[in-house]
Amino acid sequence: MSTPEFPDIARTDDVFLVDALLTEEEREWQHKARTFAQTKIAPTAEVDYDNKYFRTELIPEIAKQGFFGMHIKGYGCAGASPVAYGLVCLELEAVDSGWRTLVSVQGSLAMAAISKYGSEEQKQEWLPQMAAGEKIGCFGLTEPHGGSDPANMHTVATRDADGWVLNGAKRWIGLASIADVCVVWAMTEDGVRGFIVPTLTPGFTATPIDGKLAFRASIQCDIELTNVRVGEDAMLPGAIGLSGPFGCLNEARFGIVFGVMGAARACLDAAVVRSTTREVFGKPIGSFQLTQAKLADMMLEYEKGLLLALHLGRLKEKGELTFAQISIGKLNNVREAIKIAGTAR
Repeated sequence: MSTPEFPDIARTDDVFLVDALLTEEEREWQHKARTFAQTKIAPTAEVDYDNKYFRTELIPEIAKQGFFGMHIKGYGCAGASPVAYGLVCLELEAVDSGWRTLVSVQGSLAMAAISKYGSEEQKQEWLPQMAAGEKIGCFGLTEPHGGSDPANMHTVATRDADGWVLNGAKRWIGLASIADVCVVWAMTEDGVRGFIVPTLTPGFTATPIDGKLAFRASIQCDIELTNVRVGEDAMLPGAIGLSGPFGCLNEARFGIVFGVMGAARACLDAAVVRSTTREVFGKPIGSFQLTQAKLADMMLEYEKGLLLALHLGRLKEKGELTFAQISIGKLNNVREAIKIAGTAR
């Protein structure tokens, strides 16, 4: 089944016949995501961005599409291929990065942490509800002072007679103010450990961060943990040390490798439309070599980034993808997507 065209989208992803490199299932996932993004998100995306409004009413509809935790097997999740997941991220981010963030935070961070490191009881309790969109999760790692240095963690978890007491602060935590559960990473006497913390637990507060220049139609929050008490069974038994959160971060970074190519494609599409409809000196600006050179450069980097993402996805399928490869892919594709956006403007 070939992916139907959307008449308002200039196709820029078929120069190297990438579609032919996908499986039937992957094409179906991409088409489903593109249809949802273009019909449900795109009509209000600009207004939502201006108004800093995140449409939580769309969360149940996204869950029905099967996007939450779609790369996880079992527990109500779709068990789709890494490439299928990446293509969903690409199509969502082609409309607004905030919606790719929703799928990343829910599936590749919160759900992935429980899937990778949780007990069977924890998986049974949380994953089916999160896959169905009945429970929203967040991932509490980044802190106000340490930023991207999780080794400099100040949040602590101390034992008491009934379990654990958590104290500390987290910053830039996606979805926290609407989440039902947070995977909190804290320093213990045995190193960094992860804890499943229901957000209604006394002492847990999440405050949305305002004044952002980007991700305006997305939710990022400050979290305060003040004597938050959880039971012994709240700890993720399989996560010991920083390898736990890093394993989840790499799942999210993999989605970003694909996702930013969606943003790049949207910028390139807009530039192509503008170049063929805007006229100066009696002809479209796309007929001038300077404009053509810019379009060619943008197209080149987009195609290279898309092929790189696909290659990393195939490596992930075989269990051969390394952390370094994910980081290099993210570095390249984010950098080139920013350049494409700047040129398209």
